[in-house]
Amino acid sequence: QVHLVESGGGLVQPGGSLRLSCVASGSSGSIRSINAMGWYRQAPGKQRELVGVISNSGSTNYADSVKGRFTISRDIAKNTVYLQMNSLKPEDTAVYYCNVKTIRLTNYWGKGTLVTVSS
Repeated sequence: QVHLVESGGGLVQPGGSLRLSCVASGSSGSIRSINAMGWYRQAPGKQRELVGVISNSGSTNYADSVKGRFTISRDIAKNTVYLQMNSLKPEDTAVYYCNVKTIRLTNYWGKGTLVTVSS
């Protein structure tokens, strides 16, 4: 079992920046089983969508809508994944969820953190 806690959401003006953090905790075996960490988001009335993911090797993948604006990074020693969001747009408003995938293909989710981009 992996427990995820997100932080860093809030209200920001268009063009602004935010950094989200997600800390993973659990047994040492569970933590060692993590294969990738990432972020998804869900806007009101829409399906949850991938924002970005980073593997243990450091390779990353982003949604087209955030490429060039968002950067995902990971501190393996701290079991933490970050999402640096720059040039935020109103359409980035959503609940952002941290996700972990294990080598057993199990998904774990955080409870989410709300990001609101508005003037």
